[in-house]
Parts: sequence; structure tokens; C-alpha cells
Amino acid sequence: MAKIISGVGFNTVSKDGHAESIVNDLKYYSDIGADFAEVCLGTIDILAGGRVVRDRLAALANVTGQYPLQYSVHGLVSSNFMNASTLRHQIDVTKSFIEVCDAIGSTLLVQHSGFVSSNRPADRAEADKREHDALVEVAEVAAKYDVRVALENIFTVRAGEYRKTPTQVAETVRALDHPNVVATTDFSHAYIESTYRGLDYMKELSHMAPMTGHLHVHDSFGRPAGDTPFFYPQEASALGLGDLHLPIGWGSIPWEQIFAELTFLPGTILMMEISNRFRSEQASCLAKARGFAEAVNRRSQDSDTMTRTPTQ
Repeated sequence: MAKIISGVGFNTVSKDGHAESIVNDLKYYSDIGADFAEVCLGTIDILAGGRVVRDRLAALANVTGQYPLQYSVHGLVSSNFMNASTLRHQIDVTKSFIEVCDAIGSTLLVQHSGFVSSNRPADRAEADKREHDALVEVAEVAAKYDVRVALENIFTVRAGEYRKTPTQVAETVRALDHPNVVATTDFSHAYIESTYRGLDYMKELSHMAPMTGHLHVHDSFGRPAGDTPFFYPQEASALGLGDLHLPIGWGSIPWEQIFAELTFLPGTILMMEISNRFRSEQASCLAKARGFAEAVNRRSQDSDTMTRTPTQ
């Protein structure tokens, strides 16, 4: 039986638009024994007008090929299949990112769930349909490359905007019923949105879990940032406000409960999005993440064994 959580790792972002700037991250993650790295393609100059720049793709493939890591890919942080005015460009970029996945051996692409701004209320009526139809279109391309597109839950940024709750993201994936579309559960995003909307956090997670094939793990306190101005990221951490990308255990997310109660789709990757400001804590976070993965996998194996054991 395939493992529920197939491996653990960390994300990486380019500092200057070049693939070479992620080398230090990849080396460090490899040295401490991570299984995966998630490459944020939105930080690398690898597309222009939706098309792949071949020399830049070759450079990325060369960099990623130097390390004994498996890879996932994060698409545009600004991805938005609900925005009518940029929809075709968004789809073109996602299709090209699937091609990049194939070039570096990634079988998963993270796609943010979309939103409609409060100053475009007329767009709301067709927003869900646009996202659904776009996912259908990119899923057919993903199937050709054996890539899973993983729709990620986000949180409300500005008052009045329309975004899907974690439960609604799960419903979107369920309605698509496509083997190449799964959900990404971002635990901090779900925590913040649950606080903002007055939702039951664990219930929201439990609705997402059966559709989830990718995990974004980083800690926070589930408190919306609001309008508080931060001059340094350390100020946000000190106040415990916003999406902080803290080491596991620094915030108040109930990790032990989550991984004791929830299970996910086979082949799920546990990806930590922990800021490199916390490099000194990343190795200990890796050990904790491995413990979470082992707990989920062991529970799944025990359940499978009980199911297969013949009655006397």
C-alpha cells in the first residue's frame, strides 16, 4: 500500500530571479536529510508572456539535478483563476509551469485558489465557474505529464473580497473529480481564515483532508494581520499577527491533534514553508515533520492491517 505521506521537505525561493540562487537552500536541505524541495517558480525568471524561456529552464534543470532531492513546484503566488481580465494569461502560465514540472521531475504543482476583489462585485457570479473551467483545462494538460495540480486554500486579505473557505476549496476539488486535481491544505491559512470568519478550525481541516494531496506546514497564531503596519517581519512575529511562516511549535496550531486525527490522499507531500530567517530551527522542524508523517502512515497501515485480517 502506498504511503499516505510520501516525504517531507522545505520550500525555496530565488533571491534574484536566477535558478542558481536556490543552490544554498537545496544543498542545505539535502545535507540535513530532507526528501523534497518545493521550487517557487514565481520567483524565477523562467517564463515570459506565458512561454518558457528555454535557457532558463535548462539552468533550473541543471541546478535541481545536482541534489538527491525530489521536487514539487509552487506556481504564481498571484495566481487567480477567478479574475476574468487575466484568466487566459493565468491558464497559459499554469500550463507552462506543468511543462517545467516535467523538466525537473516534479509531479505536483501548487495553484492558489482565486478571489474577486470587493471593487469588482459583478464578477462574483461567474467567479466559481471560471475557476472550475480553468482547472478542467489545465488538468487535461497535467494528465499528459502525470502532474497533480494542487489547489491551495488562502485567507481573506481585504475586507469584502470573495475567497473560498477551506471547505469550499475541498468542494471545488470534489466536484471536479479529476485524478490530476487535488487540494493543498495550508494549515496557517486555514487557521487565519477560520478566525476571521468564526469557523471551526478542525472541522474545516477535516473537510479538506480527504481531497488533500499536498500539505503546507508552518506555524502561526491564526490572527489576521488587519491594518497593523509592520516595518520588520520580526514585529509581526512578536505580535503574533498574520501569516508568519514560523517554525513548528512557535505558534499555536495544534499539530499533534491534526496529525493524530486527519489522514490524506496517498502520495501526499509534507512541505514546510518556514522562513529562512529560521534556518537554525529547520533541522528540528524536519525531525518533527518526520514524526507527524510516521504517525499518519502508521495509523493508515494499522487500519489497513485490521481491514485485511480475516475473522476467526
